Amino acid sequence: MYVTTFLRYIRLGGRCVSARMVQRRNLSGADAINALRPFYFAVHPDFFGQHPREREVNENSLKRLSGYLENLQKPGARSPKPANLTFYVRDTKEKADSSGRLLASGFRSVTFTLQSKDVLSTVLDVLRSCSLSVEHIQDVLKAETEKSSTQQPGTAFYRPIKWDKTYYTFTGFRDPEQELEQARRVEPTLSLWLRNNESEATKKQNASLPRREELKRLKRELIQKLGLLDIRWQRKWGVAHKCCQLQSLGRLSTQSPEALHILRGHVIVFTDQSGMNASGHVMLGTMDVHHQWTKLFERLLSYRSLFQRSDWLKERISHLLGGIQVIHIERMGPALPLEEHYSTLHTFHKRLLPQRLSLHPRSMQGLTMSLENDRSTPCLHEMGHFIIPTLCDTLQLQNFLQSQAQEARKRMRRKDKLEAEEEDIILCCLQDLSLHSLSKEPSVSSSQMIPCCRRLMEERSPQMQGLHLYISHFYSVMQDGDLCIPWDWKG
Repeated sequence: MYVTTFLRYIRLGGRCVSARMVQRRNLSGADAINALRPFYFAVHPDFFGQHPREREVNENSLKRLSGYLENLQKPGARSPKPANLTFYVRDTKEKADSSGRLLASGFRSVTFTLQSKDVLSTVLDVLRSCSLSVEHIQDVLKAETEKSSTQQPGTAFYRPIKWDKTYYTFTGFRDPEQELEQARRVEPTLSLWLRNNESEATKKQNASLPRREELKRLKRELIQKLGLLDIRWQRKWGVAHKCCQLQSLGRLSTQSPEALHILRGHVIVFTDQSGMNASGHVMLGTMDVHHQWTKLFERLLSYRSLFQRSDWLKERISHLLGGIQVIHIERMGPALPLEEHYSTLHTFHKRLLPQRLSLHPRSMQGLTMSLENDRSTPCLHEMGHFIIPTLCDTLQLQNFLQSQAQEARKRMRRKDKLEAEEEDIILCCLQDLSLHSLSKEPSVSSSQMIPCCRRLMEERSPQMQGLHLYISHFYSVMQDGDLCIPWDWKG
């Protein structure tokens, strides 16, 4: 449960706060997970794929730690019995800590006993026993104390979180501190930046070649073995992390083949939490352990049923709104769980039912709309799809759809033209510059990607030959040698 809650906490960008605020200098469940983040990255079983015994020890100890913390959070519960735990801790620093027994394999064995009576003391004991820093906990407590002293009763408050650097490496999120530092510097020209970074990118790319081949092999074999349609990743994780995730799934398919038969015909997406997303793809949480994945597979039939009911609601909404198609726009960041998507569709459908909208049955055919819970007024996106609030006034909705239908069709035609042009120019750019690959961040639009590729072909820098180029909003050499450049780079 604590690992699952940790993922939910990440999905909210680290800004959510538990309903139980820090009281008497104790930690809430969310605060405990935030404080234990460096610990989770140091002991998570998926990092011990080549060491099955140590992996099993960590998996069992994590379950016991989770239960211990849960008992401390239960109102009126008795103090849990002392728990003797053993973990194998990865060395995440350049040099190993002097404390603890560092093994030749790059991790050390740590054994300690939990007997604290509150969450804060337990978290401190865990971190100190593993020789991990506790300074960030003091920052959390200090921020909470300052806020609670000035906070009006019943009002929410905001507390910035300073994330551990390993969090960004593991999750694929970008480090805002690093981006801020990059923004403060004077942005170089593309040619200067390539001269300074091409050798590093080439070195990293060459070093990653065996891992890239291993990733292709693992993905191909798992798709064939499990009868999958595809395997995808929600974030731009490094190749090593992707291999680790596939190896974990491969071990589970060997240990419990009968549990994975139900995956046949599905798309698997490695992401922040386990479940099914709004598109009907099976999500495997990268921080979850095997028993949590197995529980998901056991619930997959009920998820399929919920997905079918979601499709039925979309059909009913389309019928009531003149044939418009309800879609879900995949964005960067956390995937939308199917439960939330169904709840949104159900709420919107209930609001439409009592109304008698005077939309012609086929007047909105060929158009698309998405639903959003945090919007108050409808709008038309530049790419031609309507964005509709879940609790939108139905009369206002009807008038808006009718008045903007022609403009929506115009924008959709423009979008189709831009996407076709983008596809063509990416192929030309790949060939002209002899790139190994060319891709972009989802937040880079077609209207941004097209001029970027044109300018790259005009620049024709020989330093990009044979490299993987990734168009984004900043300069960076990724851990596997991918060159990341802003779409609006300076010449």
